[in-house]
Amino acid sequence: MSALTALLPAVVPVAFIILIGILASRVLPLELQTLNQLTVYILAPALVADGLYQTTLSVQSAAGLLIGFTLISLLMYGLVWLISKFLKLSSDTHKSLLATSLLPNNGNMGLPVIAFALGEQGLERAIIYMIGSSILLFGIAPALLKGNGFNYGLRLTLKLPLIWAMIGGLSLRLFSIQLPLGLDTAIEQLGASAIPLALIILGMQLSHTNFQLRKYEILATGMRLFFAPLMAYGVGIILGLQGLDLQVLILQTAMPAAVNSVVLVTEFGGDANKVARTIVVTTIASFWTLPIVLWLSNPNF
Repeated sequence: MSALTALLPAVVPVAFIILIGILASRVLPLELQTLNQLTVYILAPALVADGLYQTTLSVQSAAGLLIGFTLISLLMYGLVWLISKFLKLSSDTHKSLLATSLLPNNGNMGLPVIAFALGEQGLERAIIYMIGSSILLFGIAPALLKGNGFNYGLRLTLKLPLIWAMIGGLSLRLFSIQLPLGLDTAIEQLGASAIPLALIILGMQLSHTNFQLRKYEILATGMRLFFAPLMAYGVGIILGLQGLDLQVLILQTAMPAAVNSVVLVTEFGGDANKVARTIVVTTIASFWTLPIVLWLSNPNF
């Protein structure tokens, strides 16, 4: 069996569920906003809380992933700033490039891919990475795009259930609290439904976005799918990460642009059309790039 054939079980299920979302959006009167809110406010927090409550991940691994994510974000921020200065990009274009370069789709796309490819232990690490990314997405990115400062971003972050789910899951784990009456099973089932629903939502969103490939989209795609995982590899090696820790850091960083980045630029500044096109291009391209990244980062393939 070739390496590519071995990778197909990790990629095909994700593509299949996304295709269901594309078809569902065309034949069923589904409310995308309602499904998205269900995922953001209920299912994703349950996934995070359950993942932290049941995690067997060491503090060292969790810290390495969060530090790695932070360093990658800082390096990408600096690279976008240099490119914007060199190419003399407009303010809106700079903000758009910043949003798609800093924010990978490690929730809707990353968690399912890693769950299928690397199993439960990989998923544990992917959730830790997603927590750091969520803080950047909902807490820091709005301040960067709008310029309202740290306090504004902090207030926005504290309003989101994802942060409180993280605190709740960690508290239950640290104090070894056992939930009564099968509540842990209920939370686990809610969290498990977050992954397929997130992929269906992604398919619905892709079906309503036009596909265009221009110079900007090529640049933004290169930043997201090439430079970001390359930086992740370098940062991971410098931090001494190995095995699943290094694989998850690279793979989560190699994800396409986050769907929520278009929401951010619409609300806080940037070109929403450019961001939407970048999301489509990077998502489609990722079905070629992610198997390669997974193959290169995983010695078992």
